[in-house]
Amino acid sequence: MMGIMKKDDIPGLFSALADRPLADRLRPSALEDITGQDHLLGEGGPLRLMADSGKMTSFILWGPPGCGKTTLARILATRTSMHFAALSAVFSGMADLRKAFDEAARRREYGHGTLLFVDEIHRFNRAQQDGFLPYVENGTVTLVGATTENPSFELNSALLSRCKVFVMHSLDAPALESIIERAETLLQRELPLAPEARATLIELADGDGRYLINLMESVFDLCKPDEMLGTDALLKIVQQRAPVYDKDREGHYNLISALHKSLRGSDTDAALYWAARMLEGGEDPLYLLRRLTRFAMEDISLADPAALQMAIAAWDTYERLGSPEGELAIAELIIYLGCAPKSNSAYTAWGAARKAAREYGSLMPPAHILNAPTKLMKELGYGKNYAYDHDAPDAFSGQNYFPDNMPRRQFYRPPERGFEREINKRLAYWDKLRRQRAEEDAGNSGTRSNRKKPPVPEKRDPS
Repeated sequence: MMGIMKKDDIPGLFSALADRPLADRLRPSALEDITGQDHLLGEGGPLRLMADSGKMTSFILWGPPGCGKTTLARILATRTSMHFAALSAVFSGMADLRKAFDEAARRREYGHGTLLFVDEIHRFNRAQQDGFLPYVENGTVTLVGATTENPSFELNSALLSRCKVFVMHSLDAPALESIIERAETLLQRELPLAPEARATLIELADGDGRYLINLMESVFDLCKPDEMLGTDALLKIVQQRAPVYDKDREGHYNLISALHKSLRGSDTDAALYWAARMLEGGEDPLYLLRRLTRFAMEDISLADPAALQMAIAAWDTYERLGSPEGELAIAELIIYLGCAPKSNSAYTAWGAARKAAREYGSLMPPAHILNAPTKLMKELGYGKNYAYDHDAPDAFSGQNYFPDNMPRRQFYRPPERGFEREINKRLAYWDKLRRQRAEEDAGNSGTRSNRKKPPVPEKRDPS
């Protein structure tokens, strides 16, 4: 047990510290104190090399909340003897930017550099982002932008071409544990949590160091002297939050991609987890159902024709019941789709057919499968020698239905999985009959279509 410092030991220290939030007191003051970003700040890391050289270039820090973006920028400014100027794109406009650039220009005249830190830089519109370009290019400011959103989507390509992008990670369990230990050292007091409750606190932080510190502060402030809290007691005094999830931004697309690929990989349990993450984060269940219906068509298709029916039934069930009862229908659908045989043969066949349609242009159908409702059309050969399949042996004529100037193509290639095993048998059967009809035609003096056939009543034309 570490010793507990008493208030009488250092008069005024505790009262001075009490005026500052714990997060501010724990803010790192050196690169060595920043945890969880060894890929950037460890030996040979790009930002470590930049700091050691004293030469800063403009860059973007992309990472989740609470990973230390602002703190890192402050420390880098100090390490390189630059003036630190901070703006938030949420509260700032063009007037604030012009003021910051003017002040930086004056400092530059005296040989002092400026590190301009812009938090939530993705909040600036395209025109505002363009305003940075001349000042970044001529070195008036060294820009360090911070964003929680994918820079590829949110920042101008012109600005990105002038800035490196460094990805900061959410803090893992060891990094969060090190923050707890720093707080205990600072306060000279152990966190009053049993081991399982301590692990729960780390899980509740969800990789966010700032949120972890706020949780710890609540525990220190609200816990009674000499009290040791278990998990249930901890959850009573701290507020759980929903998993971090932006329904209209990158997190949304990351999670739906994880769900879709988990289903495609037949990992039902992983798919259930990602769907639960989305719903817990506030995702619209109807969006989830639309994507699951698409999956049934795209990745299962005819390998299990019932999959699409299940998707429509789950959709209908949810619309009738709503949440939370209807969410069980979503779970059941996910389980069914995850366990179903997979095939993208229809998706691939449709793509190949569309490609062929673009390649061959506006070819006419062969004349024998065209309707001839007028005398002129009959004289032009429309419908001539059409073989009515129901009158042919095996109800299969073997005629050509592709355009005359287009070779026969096989777009649909079903795998030997699920119901498509049966479809493969049918396709093989028809291919065999087609070859037999072709051989029969080759053995006669004329084509099969020139042989006399019984008259076909107009009403039996399948068109």
